[in-house]
Amino acid sequence: MKNYLKGALAATALISSLSAATIATDDYEYWPNAQYQTSIPTLESVLGYKSGERITTHADMIRYFEALAKAAPDHIKLFDYGETWEGRRLIYLAISSPENIAKLDTFKAGMQALSDPRKTSSAEAKKLIDDLPSSTWLAYSVHGNEISSTDAAMMTAYHLLASGGDERVPEILDNSIVFINPLQNPDGRDRFINRFRTALGMEADSDPISAEHNEPWPSGRTNHYLFDMNRDWISLTQPETKGHVKALQEWYPLVFVDLHEMGGNSTYYFAPEADPYNPHLSGEQRESLYLFGKNNAKWFDNFGYSYFTRDIFDAFYPGYGASWPAYYGAISMTYEQASSRGLVYRRSNGTDLEYRQTVRQHFITSMATAETTAKNREKFLTNFWDYQVSAIDEAKKDKKNRSYIFPASRDKAANRKLAGVLSAQGIEVQQATSNFNACGNTYQPGAFIVDSAQPRKRMIRTLLDPQVNMSAEWVKEQERRRAKNIGHDIYDVTAWSLPIMYNVEMDICSKAVNASSTPAGETLINTASVNTTEASVAYLVPWNDMAAGRLLTSALRKGLRVKIIDEGFKKDGKDYPAGTLIFDVSKNTETLGPDLKAIAEATGAEVVGVNSSWVDNGQDLGSRSVNELVAPKVAIAWDEPTSQYSAGNTRFVVERQFGYPVTAIRPAQLSRADLSRYQVIILPSSWGGYQSALGKRGASNLKDWVRKGGVLIGTGTAVRYLSDKDVGMLSIQREAQVKEKDAGKEKKLKNGRVEGTIFNSLEEMQAAVEPTNESPDSVPGVLVRASVDKDHWLSSGLPDTLNVLIRGSDIYTPAQLNSGRNVAWFEGSDALLASGHLWEENRKQYAYKPFVVSERMGRGHVIGFTQDPTVRAYLDGLNMVFFNAIFHGAAQSSPLR
Repeated sequence: MKNYLKGALAATALISSLSAATIATDDYEYWPNAQYQTSIPTLESVLGYKSGERITTHADMIRYFEALAKAAPDHIKLFDYGETWEGRRLIYLAISSPENIAKLDTFKAGMQALSDPRKTSSAEAKKLIDDLPSSTWLAYSVHGNEISSTDAAMMTAYHLLASGGDERVPEILDNSIVFINPLQNPDGRDRFINRFRTALGMEADSDPISAEHNEPWPSGRTNHYLFDMNRDWISLTQPETKGHVKALQEWYPLVFVDLHEMGGNSTYYFAPEADPYNPHLSGEQRESLYLFGKNNAKWFDNFGYSYFTRDIFDAFYPGYGASWPAYYGAISMTYEQASSRGLVYRRSNGTDLEYRQTVRQHFITSMATAETTAKNREKFLTNFWDYQVSAIDEAKKDKKNRSYIFPASRDKAANRKLAGVLSAQGIEVQQATSNFNACGNTYQPGAFIVDSAQPRKRMIRTLLDPQVNMSAEWVKEQERRRAKNIGHDIYDVTAWSLPIMYNVEMDICSKAVNASSTPAGETLINTASVNTTEASVAYLVPWNDMAAGRLLTSALRKGLRVKIIDEGFKKDGKDYPAGTLIFDVSKNTETLGPDLKAIAEATGAEVVGVNSSWVDNGQDLGSRSVNELVAPKVAIAWDEPTSQYSAGNTRFVVERQFGYPVTAIRPAQLSRADLSRYQVIILPSSWGGYQSALGKRGASNLKDWVRKGGVLIGTGTAVRYLSDKDVGMLSIQREAQVKEKDAGKEKKLKNGRVEGTIFNSLEEMQAAVEPTNESPDSVPGVLVRASVDKDHWLSSGLPDTLNVLIRGSDIYTPAQLNSGRNVAWFEGSDALLASGHLWEENRKQYAYKPFVVSERMGRGHVIGFTQDPTVRAYLDGLNMVFFNAIFHGAAQSSPLR
C-alpha cells in the first residue's frame, strides 16, 4: 500500500507539473526600471505565474482582466461583444485616464459626429478635434495558435495601469484611449493549448519536430468551423467577426493594429506594408504608417531586436482584420512576431526563441503604437475627419461610379443578404418603395440603391466595383518573376467583388438616384410570401433562390413529405422553374399549411397553395420528372488529409447557411465502415491527397456505396482523387501546362551525349529550358465566369452564368458524353475573366474546361466541383448548385430504403 501511495503521489506531482510547466523561473524584464504600483494585481498574483512563463487560456485571461477592472475601475472598463460557437465570451476593454473613462459616452458620440460631415459642420468638427482624445485599438490572436499576442495584451494592460517608470504612460492615458481586444479566437487558442499540454513532457522541448510544435488536425489557427477569420471581414460569416466589426463602429478608433505570428525563423514585421496597395485608400493613411514604423523601429533598435518592413504582408485585399478598418478611415496595420509555437523554439541558426521574448516584442510594439497615437492626437483626428469629407467630395465629382443599383428581380434572397451584409459594415443601402428611373433604366419597387456620396465611399468602391487593379508596374514585375520561375508576391486573392461573388445583377450609374426609398437595414432574410394556408391539393415552392433551399431543409427536418420536379411548368398563369418543390396535402399532416407558413416566415421563401394539380403547360405534378426526396443523411470527410479550411467552410455552409446537420467521419472510417446509413458523402479539398488515407479499400468501399444509390461529392483538389485512374470514379483528367511546340523537349542520349542545339535568341533558350509535363501556373485567386447546362437537374434554379473563384493549378479535361455530363464549364478565353488578375496562359487553358461534372454510377452519382464552391463561405452565388448536388442529387439517386 505504501508503494502504491508513493507511486500515486509521484504521478499526481508529474501531472501537476505538466499543467504548470513554465519556461523559466528567473525574473524577466519587460520594461527597464519599471516601478509598478502594488495596488494593480500582477499576473502572478491572480494566475500563479509570471507573464510569458505559460500560455494563458481564455478562462484565465478573463479572470485576469476582471481582476484588473476590479482593481482600477476609474482607469479601465470591460465590454462584452459576443460569444463564440463554443460559448466562450468575447471581450474588449478601454484603458485611459479617469477623466476619459468617465466621458466614454461623450467620446463615442464625438467620434460618431466626426464620422459623418453631412451631420456635422466644419466648426463643430474643429471643436471636437480640439477636445477629443485619440484612440488605438489593439486586436490580438485572431489565429488561435499565434499565441504570444494574448499574453502581450495582458502585459500591455498591466503596464498601462500600473507603470510608474515609463514616462510615456501619462501622455498615453491623458491624450488617448487604448482599446484592447485580447483574444479574437478563443476556441482556436484553447484548442491549441489543450493539444500543447497533452504533448508536453517533463520540460518544454525546443525541437521543431517535437509534438509540442506540430499540431494535429485541425490546428488552433481556425475557429470552431475552421475559418481563417482574418479573411472574413468583408463577408461577416462568423460571430467573432460580426461582433468585432460592430464594436469598432461604435467607437471608430483612429488606429487599428492586428497582432499576429509567423514562422519561428523569422524576426518581426511591422508597417509600412508591402505592395500592392489598395488604390482606394488615402495617401494620408499610407503616410501615417511611417510614423508608427519609425517609432517601432526606434524601440526595437533600443532593445537590439531585428525587424523588417515593406515585405510579404500587403494591404490589397480588404477582408483582412488589418485592412477593413482603413475603409472607415482608420490607420490600419498588421504586426507579425516570429512564433515559438510553445514555450521555446530552436531556430535554424541554433539559437532558442523563448515564449517570453515573443510576448515582450508584441508588448513593445503595442506600447510604441499607443505612444505614436497619443503624440499625434490632433493630426489623426483631423485626418479622420478629412477622410470622411474627401470621400463624399470624391463621389460627387465621380462621373462614372456615383450610384450602384441592384434590380433584385432575380435571386431576391441573395440581393437581400448582400444588402444586409453591406449595411452591417456601415454602408448606407436604400430599398426602393416605388418605380424609379435612373441612367436610362426603369426599376421596380424592392431594388436596392447605394449612393457612393457617403463616408463609406472608399469601402463601397472596394467591395462593389467589378475590378480593383493592382498597379501596372507591380503586375509587370510579377510577370517578370514568373517568367523566370521565381515565385510571385501576390499574398491572397486578387478578386473579391461582392456582387460578383453573390452573382447578383448590378448597374452602375453616373448620377445620384432620385427614388422613394427606405433604409435596407441589416436583416439578411426577405419577408415571406404565402398566399394561403388552406390549399386543398398542394403547396408549391418556386425554386428561385436559397430561401427555397432553406425552406426545404427545415421541412425535411420537420418530417414533411416533399417532391421535386426536374422541369419547369406553368400553372394558373405563373411560371415555375425546374426544381420547384411540391408538398402534397394528402401525403402530409393536416397542419401542413400553417407549418409551411411558419417555415417560410423564418426563411423568407415563397409558398403558393393550389386547389388543383392541373398545369397550363409543361410536365404534370405527377409525371416522370417528379422525384420524392426523403431526408438524406449527409456526411463529410473530417480529419487528415482534408484541408481544414475546406472541410470547415463546407460544413458551415451546409449546417449554418443551408440549415442541415452533417456527420463528420474520419477518412479511415470511410475505408472500412458500413456507409449504408448515408445518402450523401462530401470529400472536401485535400492537402495531401486521399490516396494514402483511403487506399484501394476505401475506393472500393465508396464505389460500392455509390452503386447502391449514394451521392459522392468531391470539391476542389478532392477531384484529383476521384479522377485518379486507379480510383476511377470520375472520367475527367488533370491537364499539364500547355507548352509551345518543342519547348523543353527532352533529347535522347547517344554515347553519353545529346544532340547539339543552336539558339538564335534568348527566347529560344528560354523555351528550351521550360520543363515538360508540369502543372499550369498556380492562380492566387480570380473570379471567372462559367456557363451552365440548363437541361441538367443540377442546374435547377440557376442563372445562365455562374461566377467561380479559381485558385491553384488544377485544370481538367471535359467529361465524355458517354461517361457523364459537363454541367458547368468555364467560358471562352475572351469572356472568362470576371474580376482579378489571371495569368495569360491560364486564361487560354481554362476556356471551356469543366467546373461541375456529374457521372452516373449504378444507382448513384459522383459529382465533381473542380474548384471549391464553399471557399470562405462567401461565394453565395454558388450555394444553389452545391445545394442541388446534395439534395437534388439524393432525390435523383435510387438507394434501397
